[in-house]
Amino acid sequence: MTVVIIGPPAAGKTRIGRRIAHLLELPFTDTDKQIVALHGPIPAIFEAQGEQAFRTLERAEVVRALASGGVVSFGGGAVLNRATQADLDGCLVVLFTATAEAVSARLGNSKRPLVPDIDSWQRVADARHDLYESLADMTIDTSHRKADDIAADVAAWVRTQLAKETV
Repeated sequence: MTVVIIGPPAAGKTRIGRRIAHLLELPFTDTDKQIVALHGPIPAIFEAQGEQAFRTLERAEVVRALASGGVVSFGGGAVLNRATQADLDGCLVVLFTATAEAVSARLGNSKRPLVPDIDSWQRVADARHDLYESLADMTIDTSHRKADDIAADVAAWVRTQLAKETV
């Protein structure tokens, strides 16, 4: 089983994804963290090699993570790749959304290359909104609820989906 968490930057995909994996007793993979572990900081990759080089590295980590299964947190732009979109067939895809107000507090001194401030975050979130929605099996707003409560809701939903598959 593979549960994939998608959504804009700073929506809580990593933080809450770890908790979901724990509740479901599944491994957790964050594709951005894997990229950093193998290739160094994402801002440095963007600066030295450009966004396209980063997207190539990202695609490789997405393929690896999906092959391993469990709970997988994608970087915000991973779903821009058409092959990645196709790979989501057969996965349970959870979209995390958040308001600009909630994200503003989370960005802080962000080192995110595409969203250095809340205005750029809003542009990215708006541009990707329809794509995120089209790929999601479940959508949950992470703006004002506790991470543990969100994780519990997602884990319960995943268990319900799995029960449906076995019937």
